[in-house]
Amino acid sequence: MRKQWILFISSILFGITVMSSVVAAYADHNVNINTATVNKLKTISEIGTVHAERIVEYRENERLFKTVDDLLNVKGIGKETVEKFREHITVDEKS
Repeated sequence: MRKQWILFISSILFGITVMSSVVAAYADHNVNINTATVNKLKTISEIGTVHAERIVEYRENERLFKTVDDLLNVKGIGKETVEKFREHITVDEKS
């Protein structure tokens, strides 16, 4: 019985470790706003469906973003919103 309990606790701890790694990976990522899908943009906690759709629509209908500040050209995105997004997004081709 003790071995089963130890295996049970070990599996829970392993699961927590794996989930923590996944959360950390998503929390610290940079999403390229020139290539990201709506769903990819929505992985950033500050970007909801409406903003994500508007970013993609702007990119497809107007032009690619040269800088993160180009988001100011997207309807409904102001300076405060850009600052919230800034640490999570990029326009760099490497991302």
